[in-house]
Amino acid sequence: MYLDHATIVTPDLEDVRRFFVDVVGLSVGTRPPFGIDGYWLSADGRPVIHLIAATLPGHAGRAVPRIDHIAFRIDTAAEWNAFVERLRAAEVPYQLAEVPLSGETQLFVVLGAGVVVEFVTALRGSPRSPLDSPIDNPLRAQS
Repeated sequence: MYLDHATIVTPDLEDVRRFFVDVVGLSVGTRPPFGIDGYWLSADGRPVIHLIAATLPGHAGRAVPRIDHIAFRIDTAAEWNAFVERLRAAEVPYQLAEVPLSGETQLFVVLGAGVVVEFVTALRGSPRSPLDSPIDNPLRAQS
């Protein structure tokens, strides 16, 4: 498992994009059609910063702008299956989603302080069915 990306929600999408592209040196990459404006910014050809346009005013515990979540990538079936089993054994609620076009599976966990952690895999056959343990406040696939 390794850190895959960080997602930033901002009402100033273009200004933040310009900073990361013009100052930091990232490049704008291809992004799936999530249905909300945003960019995937890449370093060395790999998307590392996901920008999302803030479309709603912030609410308690979810200020805007904000770092929305961090994501870890899992590449092997053994590691994915072991991780899901640990979640289930610990009775940790999670939600699954599928990335448009790529079919990657996203698994979201909301920690007690409202921090969102995503685990993503491109493995075929990873769980995509209704959940045994749904999150009370479902998240959409929005990276």
